Amino acid sequence: MGWEPVRRTRAFEDVIAQIERRIAEDGLVVGDRLPGERQLAEQLRVGRSSVREALRVLETLGVVASQAGRGPDAGAVLTARPAAALADLLRLHVGLSSLSMREVAETRMMIEQWAVRHAAGNVTPGHLDRLRAALARMDRAGSADEFVLHDAEFHLTIAELAGNRLLAATMHALRATVQRHAVEAVERLGVTDPLMDDHRRIYEAVASGDAEEAAAAIADHLTRAYPDLRDPADPPGPAGAPGSAG
Repeated sequence: MGWEPVRRTRAFEDVIAQIERRIAEDGLVVGDRLPGERQLAEQLRVGRSSVREALRVLETLGVVASQAGRGPDAGAVLTARPAAALADLLRLHVGLSSLSMREVAETRMMIEQWAVRHAAGNVTPGHLDRLRAALARMDRAGSADEFVLHDAEFHLTIAELAGNRLLAATMHALRATVQRHAVEAVERLGVTDPLMDDHRRIYEAVASGDAEEAAAAIADHLTRAYPDLRDPADPPGPAGAPGSAG
């Protein structure tokens, strides 16, 4: 089935819809190239500005990467960057206060407990090496930024171990959303020993395949990193960073 003329007022939305349809019906995959801007405009019977607008939206969504060129090198290339698109969206909504940090933290708690349970059953020597390397880099970190960078690597490796690509992409987005808050919290804490103890406990549970201990360790760690998650009726937990730091 070929391209169909666009008739609605907001032509760029129809251009997007037709690209989505072609991806589904023609089995297009990452790395395939769409027709060039001029060719698409002619086939869809819309102005090139509508095609350009549609491609800009798809690029923002992490679906295509624009590429200049002529002949066979013309046209946007299909790509896959769901984590980046989700992170951009979440950051905007957190910034606008339509999503709170507590909601982000609660989502992390649900996702990471599920992920670490599955990670404990799927652990490989290669992943354990990556987790140990992240721990070592956190321990040697010379700044809050560096600590948070390797802290994110540790948690994202666990998410990848769970074997669910959407979950891993969501975790990437959540980590990117809270990065600035995490750095500020580590700076306020001044020392990272309590956080390092949490990560070592998580590592030992995953390495030994103890799914329930791993989930409990994640829960304790995130409650330390996000004090607002703690039930007011619970006894005070161990001292930790105010704000998000894990």
